[in-house]
This record gives sequence, structure tokens and C-alpha cells, in this order.
Amino acid sequence: MELKGTIGGALAAAAARWGARTAVVAAGRRLSFAELWGEARAAAKAVMAAGLAPGQRFAIWAPNSIEWQLAALGGQLVGGALVPLNTRYKGLEAWDILLRSKSQLLFTPGEFLGVDYPTLLARSAEAGINKYVRKFDRQTAERLLDALPAKRRGGSRYTPAELRKLADADSPFYLNHILMGETEGELLGFADFVASGKRVTDKALDKRIAAVKSDAVSDILYTSGTTGAPKGVMTRHGQNVAVFKAWAAGVTLGAEDRYLIINPYFHAFGYKAGWLAGLLTGACIHPMPVFDADAALALLEKEAITFLPGPPTLFQSLLAHPGRGERNLGSLRCAVTGAASVPVQLVKDMKHELGFEEVYTAYGLTEATGVVSLCKPGDSFETIATTCGRPMEGVEVQISSADGKPLPAGEVGEVWVRGFNVMQGYLDDPEASSAAITEDGWLKTGDLGVMDARGYLKITDRLKDMYICGGFNCYPAEIERLLLGHPSVADVAVLGAPDERLGEVGHAFAVAAAGAGEDAEAVLEWARQQMANYKAPRGLTWVEELPRNAGGKVQKFLLRERLVGAVK
Repeated sequence: MELKGTIGGALAAAAARWGARTAVVAAGRRLSFAELWGEARAAAKAVMAAGLAPGQRFAIWAPNSIEWQLAALGGQLVGGALVPLNTRYKGLEAWDILLRSKSQLLFTPGEFLGVDYPTLLARSAEAGINKYVRKFDRQTAERLLDALPAKRRGGSRYTPAELRKLADADSPFYLNHILMGETEGELLGFADFVASGKRVTDKALDKRIAAVKSDAVSDILYTSGTTGAPKGVMTRHGQNVAVFKAWAAGVTLGAEDRYLIINPYFHAFGYKAGWLAGLLTGACIHPMPVFDADAALALLEKEAITFLPGPPTLFQSLLAHPGRGERNLGSLRCAVTGAASVPVQLVKDMKHELGFEEVYTAYGLTEATGVVSLCKPGDSFETIATTCGRPMEGVEVQISSADGKPLPAGEVGEVWVRGFNVMQGYLDDPEASSAAITEDGWLKTGDLGVMDARGYLKITDRLKDMYICGGFNCYPAEIERLLLGHPSVADVAVLGAPDERLGEVGHAFAVAAAGAGEDAEAVLEWARQQMANYKAPRGLTWVEELPRNAGGKVQKFLLRERLVGAVK
């Protein structure tokens, strides 16, 4: 079999090179690379038996687990395109992506964090069909509704399994729903699903695996949807393998590392920079389904974890935990983090208090296969905290003016990216794809940034988040970095609020530091002393926490809804 340049090839190579070494540890199970290869092949046979054709999509809506990785590898080995769904989605949000991606298989848990996933889908099915009536194919949707028994009309719900029986194979409602746990009623559990593939021969499987080439689409990750409907970002096997080989080399991830993956698998940080990077380097991964500081500290000590990526809030939680001093964290070697605002003190504390030898910050976005730039070993605290490092080898970054002209070092503009990491486009949306990628291959990121004389990139803000106060451009990320210097502020987000005289003025939403008071006026007065008057926020609202997406980015659209009431 020729497997070079594919995710399946990475798994096969890992099994050949590190066969007996432990590949993944979770929920009391330990699989070697050879065992992971064998179980992924068994899952791939089941995917074939279920009828998934090359190029068709399959979805996973579940927390981090060994089964998540096996389902993903099983589908990708035989040419399926993975569609991960955010575990925070509600039923209608999931239905929307299942519809638009035309996913043929769906893997979910039975229950997670009090949510019954099959029931959640069932309750959203009728609303999903009604949306389909409005936006897609009225004839198909009406046929589905008419075929339902009378007792199920007028509010009574039906299951995805029932929908599957009513729909034909060309309908987006043709959905084979598999549970990650035990079989329940008509829904197959994961073990029974895998067993259903036993009738597929090794010869047939190897033929399908060999047919998958490096230029095949390996996954479709949907954007956060903070500025509109989520868009499906298509990337290929070969570029994922190449990007995360480069990323792993940049952050020194290797075969001796024990890697705790708290970042969710539905996000590039947990999937691609997570278990895929583990396959490429021989690192042993430890997936965690949900972050809990107590459990994380216990696992860091028990498994002698060496490698831990995550958003700044993860490391702040560990630093603030009262039981941290009772744990032996001497194994910690490397951390990777990133956000628009990373306090210099946090980087210092990660090294001095948590004991990391190296801390890296990075910049990436889904449309760039998750990675654009990285810091390097030996960078100063200030460089790590205030920049995103230099572009990866083979990746160009241009700071562009509003008319697309390159700007010199030190000037703020939109970050454009070109290279092997740029997506293939948005699924079924050529107009949005053309708007995002220029004819000569530059990806317009929508992020504002500046390049210094050394070639290090700093993200100043999202293009849409910049506001103008009294004629001056204000970049919230810059103001947030300054506000994080106040001892009472643990986390903060700044937005532009309407002002009759100045057009817009800054308003901060802040989380108080542990043990600190909530004196808004004192913080605002301090801000007036520390920054130019047009930058200093005019208002501050204390909140328990900031709303963040899976990648740690603040969902400012939610704060804008609160801003209306805050500035009245």
C-alpha cells in the first residue's frame, strides 16, 4: 500500500516504527501504536460496511476519547472526510451542520455532562426539517413530513433512526447514528458497530486505504460562527501531515513526550496539534474529555506529563489551584499557548511556578490548517507574551493595507497568509472562498497585526473589533494587554461602545483576580494614568467569566449584547 502523505500513512508509519510503545491512554485503557493501527483498521471496515463512499462525510459530536480517535481514523483511512462538531452545540446547531455537510455517519455519546445527545437530536429533527423546507428542498422535506405517522405530527418527535428509514441515500437526512458507548434500542454502540465490519476482508480494506491520496480532503472543520453562519473549511491529508510535522518540530514534541490533551478534539488545537501530532512524532497522548483542575493536576503527576498545550486560562487555573503545591509537577517540560492577550507575568509564572522549561506562543486559524507562526526556543518572556513568533518555514505573512498593498515593519494592517497551510476553500461556498483567498493565493485572515523588524508577528486585533475614538484607531487587544497589568484584573475584554461626542469609547468586561475587590472606578483611573486618553476605557463591568469558544477566543458578540444594557 502507498500511504505517503496521508493521515492513514502517518498511523501506519507510527505502528511500524513505534509498534510496542504506548500511543494513547484514557479511561483505564492503554493502546500501543500497533494496537491503535489494528483497532483503527477494524473501525475502517465498519465504516465501509456502513456504506460510506470515498469523499463522503462523517461527523463526530463527542468529547475527547479513544473512540473519537478510532472513529476519525476509521473514516479517514477509507477516504471519508471528517466533520467534527462542537460539543457545546445545541441540537439545531448540530442539525444545521449535519445538513449542510451532508454527513452520512454520526458518532455521539449517549450522554455527556447531563446532555442526552440522541434525545437532543430527536427534539431538533422537526425544526431541522422545517429549516430545510425554507432553505433547501421543499419537495424532499414535505415528503419526509408527510411520511411520518399522524401521531408524530404537531409536535411529537421522532428519532434520527426513523428519519434514516424515510429518506433515500441522496438526502441529507440519510444519517447512520452510532453511539460511542453501548447499543441503545435501534442505535448501535461503538463496539457493535465495529463488529459489523467483520464481513469486510483485509484485501478490500487495503484496496480502499491505498486509493486515498495526499490531495484528498481529510476534514471539514466549521468556523466558530461568531460573525455569521459557520463555514466548512476544507483541508487535505497532505497539508495536514506537512503542517503538523513542522509544528511538532517547532515545539520540540517527540517520542519521549507524554502529552495531556485538554483542548477539544473538535478543534484543530486538540485534533491536529493533538492526536495527529502524536502519530507523527510517537508521543503518548492522554485525552481528557473536559477540563477539571483537580483531575488535571492528579493526571500531570500520575502520568508524569511532559507536554501541555492550552489557552492562557488553563494555566491560570492551575497556578491558582490551592492544591498545586502538593503535586509533583517536575516532569513538565513544554507548554504551548496563544491568545490576543497573554500577560508577561503569566509566562514567567508558567516557567518559574509550574516549572516548564519552554513556553511557546503561536498564531493560527482554521483556514490556515491551524498554524501560521510560532515562537522559538530561547525567546524572551516579552517576546513569548507579546508576539506570536515567526511564520513557519514555507509560509509567507504579509501585513496588508486596506487596498491590499504590503505595509512595512511596524505598521498595523490585515494579516494575509500564503503557503502550504492555506485551506482548499469553504465547502459549497465558492463566493466566500473567493472573498477569502486572492487569485495569487493570499488568505485574508480578518486579523489585524504588525510585523517587527525581526520578522515576529503580533496580532493586534480582529479587523471587525477595531473601533475609532475621537478619530484615533483603538485596538482592543492592545488595551486588554495593558489592563491585565492591574493587580485586580485576571481576565478582560474591551469593546467599542457608542458615544455621541467621540463616536465610540472603550468599555471593559473584566474578571476580578482571586482575592481582589471589584472597584471599577479604581481600575479606570489606573487605566487613565497608564495609557493615552483615547485608549483608556470609559466604563467597566465586572463578570464572573468571559464567554470563550473552544480555542479560547472571547466571543465578543455575546458581550456586545450585554454592552447595550451596560452603557444605558
